[in-house]
Amino acid sequence: MPAIVLIGAQWGDEGKGKATDLLGSRVDYVVKFNGGNNAGHTVVVGDKKYALHLLPSGILTPGVTPVISNGVVVDVEVLFNELEALGSRGVDVSRLLVSANAHVITAYHRTMDKVTERFLGKRQIGTTGRGIGPAYADKINRVGIRIQDLFDEGILRQKVEGALDLKNHILVKVYNRRAVAADEVVDDLLSYAERLRPMVADTSLVLDRALKDGKTVLFEGGQATMLDVDHGTYPFVTSSNATSGGAATGSGVAPNRIDRVIGVVKAYTTRVGSGPFPTELFDESGEFLRSQGFEFGTTTGRPRRTGWYDAPIARYTTRINGVTDFVLTKLDVLTGLPTIPVCVAYDVEGVRVDEVPVSQTDFHHAVPIYEEFEGWTEDITGARTFDDLPPAAQRYVLALEEMSGSRISAIGVGPSRDAIVVRHDLLE
Repeated sequence: MPAIVLIGAQWGDEGKGKATDLLGSRVDYVVKFNGGNNAGHTVVVGDKKYALHLLPSGILTPGVTPVISNGVVVDVEVLFNELEALGSRGVDVSRLLVSANAHVITAYHRTMDKVTERFLGKRQIGTTGRGIGPAYADKINRVGIRIQDLFDEGILRQKVEGALDLKNHILVKVYNRRAVAADEVVDDLLSYAERLRPMVADTSLVLDRALKDGKTVLFEGGQATMLDVDHGTYPFVTSSNATSGGAATGSGVAPNRIDRVIGVVKAYTTRVGSGPFPTELFDESGEFLRSQGFEFGTTTGRPRRTGWYDAPIARYTTRINGVTDFVLTKLDVLTGLPTIPVCVAYDVEGVRVDEVPVSQTDFHHAVPIYEEFEGWTEDITGARTFDDLPPAAQRYVLALEEMSGSRISAIGVGPSRDAIVVRHDLLE
């Protein structure tokens, strides 16, 4: 049975939760392998809308085991707030597993994130201020706190004090903020230990056994390819590997176990935060996409930057991740537009460039070269087969498929759970 990686193919917010939900009860495990509570999935089930930030979206599917693996940074307070919120709405959260090796976001990580971003001024990265970057920095600097440390007070205190030695000097002497007391941090983290203990496991071993037993495991990436710390628009990126390769390192499952990579891509493009965005719109078309697509961050509430579909980015995503299938979301948002431009290449200082430039400077100055496609006015939210779509919508999808380098296997045509057209089975 397959191990499937599901990744965002743009700058995030593509609708990965809907793609996960499409696989539904056919999946046994859903694994979050990177990021923290700095991104969100919005999943609509019937007349109920669920906004998830830290938890894998598979937690909403009965019988699925959701897993937070070692590549994730965990804000324990957020974790329990989300679990309690879902539990109060009747969702069974008892199956959740959390890796003992996942790193913990502490109060001082959140503080460092906010004061550093303010200090940068015009050079801000556009972080969410939730401590994700500083937690990953501590992980790389080998002064991080892991989930397993919460069960040994002596080790926990020693690690917190060591991490604060330098941070308090920076807070006081550079940012003119008060020092963080180690006791406060330790006491706060210890208060969650016993509630957390039943969830903690060697998730790498659990997943390996599941695959050997013929179970289907879905690895769900947070953020997206263009926000990957190595392969995205650095430095305007997240702090983890959001690409398919991150699924292996972020879960402890070997890369040769992965059978399929599903890329989720919007029928247009959005971005939150700073950084280059060649197809960004600043006119009524951009406002149309924002309002029709309700393009506001699930986690932050920030209005998203909007733009037309960017085919070079889709090709780049296909190459970097080894995408086997695309799920195209929010096609319905384009309904009513007389024509729909698609970026097919870039003009960089008078030279046509067909792929994403390797130079950040070139990408920043890239001007999109557009090809225009006929729009449609028919309501497509009731479409359930490809033939149900208007001919112009079919032509648009087929053109994107040809430009993007991999087949489009499913198409989102509305916000509801079943508003999707399936062209190819994602598990076969």
